Amino acid sequence: MTPVRFLDRRTPPHIATLILMAGMSALAMNIFLPSLPGMAKWFDAPYALMQLSVALYLALSAVLQILIGPISDRFGRRKVLLGAMVLFLVATVGTLLATDATTFLIFRMAQAVVAAGMVLSRAVVRDMVPDAQAASMIGYVTMGMSIVPMIGPVIGGVLDEQFGWQANFALLLILGVVTLVLIWADLGETATPRKISLMDQIRTYPGLLTSRRFWGYVGCASFTSGSFFAYLGGAPYVGNVVFGLSSSEVGLLFAITAVGYAAGNFVAGRFSVRIGLNRMILGGTIVCVIGMGLLALVTLAGLHSPYVFFGFTLALGLGNGMTLPNANAGMLSIKPELAGTASGLGGAIQIGGGAALAALAGTLLTEGATEMPLILLMLGSAILALFSILAVMRRARRLGLG
Repeated sequence: MTPVRFLDRRTPPHIATLILMAGMSALAMNIFLPSLPGMAKWFDAPYALMQLSVALYLALSAVLQILIGPISDRFGRRKVLLGAMVLFLVATVGTLLATDATTFLIFRMAQAVVAAGMVLSRAVVRDMVPDAQAASMIGYVTMGMSIVPMIGPVIGGVLDEQFGWQANFALLLILGVVTLVLIWADLGETATPRKISLMDQIRTYPGLLTSRRFWGYVGCASFTSGSFFAYLGGAPYVGNVVFGLSSSEVGLLFAITAVGYAAGNFVAGRFSVRIGLNRMILGGTIVCVIGMGLLALVTLAGLHSPYVFFGFTLALGLGNGMTLPNANAGMLSIKPELAGTASGLGGAIQIGGGAALAALAGTLLTEGATEMPLILLMLGSAILALFSILAVMRRARRLGLG
């Protein structure tokens, strides 16, 4: 590995640059959520229409993640990241200048190009270091960016109250400029661009897509994060309707899961090299299954309490934090020359699968429902993640990979 020198674009990037790249993707996704009601009034549009700024963003983000990976394998990480950040800044200016909801939504969808930061932060790490060490670095990167979902809506709410919804996008513009400058100054090219056309590169997909271990890692990451997405989709209903909590109380209890996730990322960063990638994933999935299994048992036993329900999600966050960095590193290790492609495709499947589970949680929690359908959905997804990593480990033994 080439020694890293901060703000030297002839060397690989500092981990702080990778954290900021990934964090911008997360912040752009959720900082403005408290502003949605005010934005509906501002644009004189139905609230449901403004909610599309979330759904459409996620949908386009999933599509872009599939494209960004192979494009970066072809042209290099640095060029793609710089281009993506420039387009993100243009789109952000567009959201600020929009005079109607349709124009705003168009530019909001264009902001999804910032997903390049999420995809390529992982690919850059895999370019720099071997598998287990990659999982460790990805753990630290995701631990740093896990703070963003906790504080993003809080910052957005304060800015909205003090200055209006536009302040959220003004902050994104400022931070986007900072990120662009940092990428330009610090991120040296880590990939070896291959002089083949995009179509020729797409023809190399079968080598990746026919790998059982790749799909095992993708399945493990998707089902593990799926438990969390289902929780995000159903927990507001459980908190507000089942337990009668206020929105602010639900928001505070959400932090329990985020704390668990940050702790799991720390464990992954600290011990993945020593324990090994697959065994760390196995441990993380077992934590999720045990936590959700115990929650199901105590709920069936009649112990209904918001503190019990949200308290057990500490295990959900911890297991996710241990599993996801290693599962992501695993899927990137199958074909290192296609690390960008694998990162984009795997990320798109995770987002798509997670969004589907979040929607399923919403359909299960109809009027009069208890928290039990959501608990069983999270438990079922965690069990499928456990089966996925067991299949990967079995396949690795057959291939003599340990």
